Amino acid sequence: MSNLFFRNVQLLILTLVMILLWGTSSFFSLPRLEDPELTARNATVTTFFPGASPQRIETLVTDPIEQELRELEAIDTITSTSRLGISVIEVELKEAIANVDEIWSQVRDKASDAIPLLPAGASEPEVDIASISANALIVGLVWDLPEPPNYGVLSRLAETLQEDLRRIPGTKTVERFGEAEEEILVQVDPVQMGQLGITPQMLAAQLQSSDARVSAGQVRGLENQLLLELQGELDSLERIRRTPIQFGAEGQFAYVGDMAQVMRSIREPLAEKALLDGQSAVVIAAQVESQERLDEWAVMARSRLQTFQAYLPSGIQLQVILDQSRYVETRLNTVLGNLLIGALLVILVTWVIMGWQSSLIVGLALPLSCLMVFGMMNLLGIPLHQISITGLIIALGLLIDNAIIMVDEVKIRLESGLKGSQAVGQSVRFMAVPLLGSTLTTVLAFLPIALAPGGVGEFTGTIGTTVILALTSSLILALTVIPSLMGRLHHLGGTLGTAWWQIGWHSPWLARVYQRSLKLTFRRPVLGILLGLVLPVLGFAVAPLLPQQFFPPAGRDQFYIEMRLPIQSSLAATEAVATQAYQKLLTYPEVQQVSWFLGTAAPRFYYNVLGGQQNSPNYAQALVQVHQAADADFIQDLQQALDAALPSAQVLVRQLEQGPPFEAPIELRLYGPDLEQLRYLGDQIRAVLTQTPQVRHTRATLSEALPKLGLTLDEEETRRIGLTKSEVAAQLDAYLEGVVGGSVLEDNEEMPVRVRVGDDVRSRLDTIDSLDIVGQQRVPFSTLGQMSLIADQSAIARRQGQRVNTIQAYITAGLLPSQILADFLERLEQSDLSLPPGYRIELGGEADARGASIANLLSTVGVLFVLMVSTLVLSFNSFAAAGLILAIAGCAAGLGLGALYISGYPFGFTAILGTLGLVGLAINDSIVVLSALRNHPLARHGDVQEVIHVVSRSTRHIIATTLTTLVGFVPLLFDATGFWPPLAICIAGGLGGTTILALYAVPSAHLLLNRFQRIPRTQQALLMSKTGENDAVPNLHHD
Repeated sequence: MSNLFFRNVQLLILTLVMILLWGTSSFFSLPRLEDPELTARNATVTTFFPGASPQRIETLVTDPIEQELRELEAIDTITSTSRLGISVIEVELKEAIANVDEIWSQVRDKASDAIPLLPAGASEPEVDIASISANALIVGLVWDLPEPPNYGVLSRLAETLQEDLRRIPGTKTVERFGEAEEEILVQVDPVQMGQLGITPQMLAAQLQSSDARVSAGQVRGLENQLLLELQGELDSLERIRRTPIQFGAEGQFAYVGDMAQVMRSIREPLAEKALLDGQSAVVIAAQVESQERLDEWAVMARSRLQTFQAYLPSGIQLQVILDQSRYVETRLNTVLGNLLIGALLVILVTWVIMGWQSSLIVGLALPLSCLMVFGMMNLLGIPLHQISITGLIIALGLLIDNAIIMVDEVKIRLESGLKGSQAVGQSVRFMAVPLLGSTLTTVLAFLPIALAPGGVGEFTGTIGTTVILALTSSLILALTVIPSLMGRLHHLGGTLGTAWWQIGWHSPWLARVYQRSLKLTFRRPVLGILLGLVLPVLGFAVAPLLPQQFFPPAGRDQFYIEMRLPIQSSLAATEAVATQAYQKLLTYPEVQQVSWFLGTAAPRFYYNVLGGQQNSPNYAQALVQVHQAADADFIQDLQQALDAALPSAQVLVRQLEQGPPFEAPIELRLYGPDLEQLRYLGDQIRAVLTQTPQVRHTRATLSEALPKLGLTLDEEETRRIGLTKSEVAAQLDAYLEGVVGGSVLEDNEEMPVRVRVGDDVRSRLDTIDSLDIVGQQRVPFSTLGQMSLIADQSAIARRQGQRVNTIQAYITAGLLPSQILADFLERLEQSDLSLPPGYRIELGGEADARGASIANLLSTVGVLFVLMVSTLVLSFNSFAAAGLILAIAGCAAGLGLGALYISGYPFGFTAILGTLGLVGLAINDSIVVLSALRNHPLARHGDVQEVIHVVSRSTRHIIATTLTTLVGFVPLLFDATGFWPPLAICIAGGLGGTTILALYAVPSAHLLLNRFQRIPRTQQALLMSKTGENDAVPNLHHD
C-alpha cells in the first residue's frame, strides 16, 4: 500500500485531476469578503417615555427592563443610558455563545415581559440586534436644486431603489437613512382657537372621528352580497379643510380651513438628516449574505444603479458613497499576489538548494496543497478574505517541508540503487510516523488560534484553520502523490549531471568551515549552549520595553469624523457646524467626498466602527473619502484645523483600525452610587487626562448638565378653571409638539395628520406664555404659572446595574494608546484623587479589549501545551529529550521578541499570533536533529565525531526547509498596511535563530546529557553492523 500511487499510474493521474478540478471549482465558488464575518453579540433595547427626566427614566423604565434581562445567563454585560424621554440599554452576550439567534429570541421575550411593569405613556421596548457586517453598497439620492429639498420625492425614489436592490439574489438587508417623515400639518392659529374655545386635542379628535374607514355591514340578497362601507375618509388636503368642527355650548360649526392652514409638510424638527458634499440626500445601504460572492453581487447592483439612474428626474443625482467590492477586490488581489510571490520565492530557493528535479516536485506540492485547501474551505464554509488567504501565505514555507524531506528521502534511496517501487515504498513506511509527529506538533501550535472563542477568534481564527488545512494537505500529498511523482520523474529523467542547477548549489569551502565550527562547538558543549542562549535571553530582556498596540490602522482611503455639540443643541445647529466642517475639508486637496449623517451614526461602512447613536440631534458622523490612504500626519493636521475652526463642538478625526471595536482608545469606568460624587470624581480624572501629553479630547457621561425650562403651576388657579396639572401639560404639549388626528393614504404611504401651532409660536417664550389654556374657562398660560431655566442631569449611565461615569480620552493619531495610558496612570497615581468607600475604577477602551482578546486566544493554550508535551514524550520515549525540545520552544519565543524589538514594531495581537505559531514551527528542526542523533548508534552515546557527521548530513534539508519557510514570509514582511509585519517578523526571526540552535545548541545539549554513556571504539563496529548503519540507506536522520 505504501507505493500504491507509484504502481498505479492511472490512480495517480486521476488523483491529480481530481485535486485540480476540486480546488479550481471551489476557488471560483468561494464567497469573497474583505474581512471575516463576526457573530452579532450586541443588541440595543430602546424605550421611549416622552417628557420624562433621566431620573424617572432610570427608575420607571430602565431598571424594570434590566431586571428582566439579568435573568438570562447568556448575557455578559448590560449597560444603559437614561436620557430625557428615552432609555437605551445595550446588551452584550458572552463570547462563548455561538448560537445567538435563540438567545436574541429570549431577549425579546424578556423585553416583552417588562411591558406591564412600565409606566403609562411609555412605548414598548424595541430590540435592535446590532449588525456587525459592513454594508456592501451605500448610495445617496442627492437633491441638486436651489429650492428646499422635496423629501417626499426623494423618499419615494429611495423606496423604489430599495426594492430594486432587494430583488438582487444574495441581498440580505436594504435600509434607508436621512429620510424626513412626511405628514399633513394642520397649523392652527392659537388666538382664533382660543376665541372658539377649542384646543388642538379637541380638533384632532374631531378630525379622527371624520376619518371613517370602517365597514357598515353587508347587504345580503338572494343572489348577491354587497359590502356596505362608510365613505368620506380623509383623502386629500381639501377634504381636511372642508371638515366641520363643532365648538361652543350651542354646537356651532366652523371648517378646519377657516381656523388653520392645511399643508403637506415634514415632521419638524427632523430626527436625522444626510448631507452628501453639502447637499441634502436620502441614503440607501445594502448588505449581502456572507455566503455570496460579493464581486458578482456588485456587478448586478451596478447594473441596477445604471438603469435606475437613467430614469431619475432632473435635479436629483445618484452618488455612490461606498462600493465594498472595490476594497474586497483590491485586498484579495494583494494577498493573492503575495501568495504567488511567496510561492515563486519558495520554488526558487528549493531549486538553488536541491536542483531542478527536486524543485519541480516540491514546487508542484505548493499548488496541489493550495487547491486541496480551497476545496476543504468550500466544504467548511470558509470564505476567501484577507485573513484566510494570509493563513495560506503563512503556510507556504511550511507545507513543502514534508515534500522536501520526502523528496530528499526518495532521491537518496534511488541514488543508492533501489528500484522506484522499492524506494517509494521504503521512504513512505520509514517517514510516515516522523512526518505525522512533526505535522501534529505544528498543528497543535496553531490550534489555539483556530479555536479562540469570541469575536477575536472569529476574526483571526481562519489563520489557524487554513494553516492546519494546508499542513494536513501537505502531509497527505507527501505520503502519497509526492514520492510517487519523484520516483516517476527520476525514472524518466535518467542520471543527472553535476551542474548546480541539476543537483543543487554547494560549496566545499563553506562546508569545511561549517565542519570546523561544529567541531569547535561540540568539543566545548557547555560553551555552545551558553552562546545559543545569549540571543533568546536578550530577547526576553528587551520584551518589557516593547510598546504595545492592539491592532494597527487599516491603511484605507477613508476615515471618519465624529462631532458632538452641547447636549441641548438642535439638529439645525448641528447642521450649521457640520457645514462649516465641510467647507474646511474642501480646502484639503486629498479630500474626495464628504458624507455627513446628522442626529445618527452613518450606515455601517466598516466592520468595527461602532454605531448606535440614534435620536441625538447634537451628534453627527461623517465618512470622508480621500484619494489615497489617510496617514497619521494628515489626520493630525486635520484634527488641529477642525479644533481651531469649530470651538463650539468636540470634533474627533479618527482613522479606521483593525480588530474588535471600542469607543475610545483610553477609557475609565468610575462606579459609585451618588451622581454628584461621580461627576465630581470624573471631573478630577478628566483634569488629569487633559494634562497628559497627546490627549486631544476627553468626555464623560456625567459631565454635561441639561438646561431645561422648569414649569411651576399655580395649583389653586389651575383647579379653579377645572383642570389638573397633567391636563395643562397635555394641552401645552399638544400646542407645541402636536397631536395626531387621523391619516391620509397616498399610494402605499400613510401620512399622519398632525395638529399644532406654527414654528413662529413654539420657538418663543412670550408667545408660549400667551397660549390659551381651555378648561371651564379660557385663560392665558401666563396666569397659571411661570417658567424658569434650570439644570438637570443630561444622562444617567449604568453598567451591570451600577451607576457609572465613563471617562474617555481620544489621543493624537498614530500614537500608541498603551504608552499614553501608562503616562496617565502614573499621573493619576501622583494626583490627590481619593476614592470614597463604595467607589471604584476599572479600565475600558483598548486596554480592556486587548486583555479580553488575549485571554480568549490563550484560553486553550494550557490543554494544547499538555498535548504537545505528550506528543514529544511519546515520540522520543524520553522526558529529557522532550524537555530539551520545549527549551528550544522557549528560546524561539525570546528570539521572536528580540527580532520584533529590532524591527521597531509594537507588540500587538498579530505578534502574539506569530509567537504562538513560532513555538510549533521552531521545534521541527530540533526534532529532526535530535531524532537523527538518537537513532544513530554511536551519536546516541555521545561520540563527538559521529555527532558532527549526523548533524552535517541533516543540515541540507534543515537549511532548505528553513529558507523556504523564511522566503514564504517575505510578502508579509513588506505588507503596506502594517498589519502582518509583526507576525512575520516574530516567526521569521525566531525560526532563523532556532535553526542555528538546532544545529549547534541541541547537539551540545545531547552531548552533555550523554557524556557519561560513551562506549569504547571496539564496540562501535558491532553496533554499526547490528543497526545497519552501513546499509545503502543512510538517511535515517530525517525523523
